[in-house]
Amino acid sequence: MRTLGLIGGMSWISTRAFYERINRNVQKRAQPMASAPMLIESLDYSRIYQAKQSDDWDGMASILVDSARRLEDAGAEGLVVAANTMHKCYDRLAEAVSIPVLHIADSVGKAMQEAKCTNAALLGTRFIMTESFYRQRLVSYGVDLLPPDPSDVELVDGIIYKELMLGRVTRDAERALKSIITMKEKEGAKAIVLACTELELVVDTDANVLPVFDSTDIHCKAAVDWMLDAT
Repeated sequence: MRTLGLIGGMSWISTRAFYERINRNVQKRAQPMASAPMLIESLDYSRIYQAKQSDDWDGMASILVDSARRLEDAGAEGLVVAANTMHKCYDRLAEAVSIPVLHIADSVGKAMQEAKCTNAALLGTRFIMTESFYRQRLVSYGVDLLPPDPSDVELVDGIIYKELMLGRVTRDAERALKSIITMKEKEGAKAIVLACTELELVVDTDANVLPVFDSTDIHCKAAVDWMLDAT
């Protein structure tokens, strides 16, 4: 297997989910007793959060680039960023290293294309829901996305940053996400793209009125495909 570098800490909850799912997929698909050869750097998210508060994306990109270079120098043959929103820095990151960086939205777009899903609603942080860096990737795979609803953006973003990233899971948040997904169906969405790892804590991806494309699960499977593909 190829050695995967994982840039984590955004949040540690997300990093744990990536590590576990990648290993579970390797265990299913590789030889008995196999586990994933990985190099993990878990960043101090407080530095990124402070930069995000001041809209300093150059500062955030610099943190990720430094991490990517350290992982490449340590022997990583490819990289995954264990966070949807931080893919806003993807271009800077990919240019800074000589190894492939697997884009989470490309993985989701391919999965939707294979499933012949051409219409969906996107849920994640306000950056994911309102900016083009993620949405355009999905659109390039033939997916028509519902426009973001400002009230949904504020609600979901608040749940992510004020609760889930701190490990807080409440019934109110579960009910809020269920209501949003139900409303998206009424607005014409045929699926939900869950573009935030922490949202899995309050969204049952297997029991909703709409099929859910779970970005974390899809990205981890794509990472394992790459790790096992030696050609």
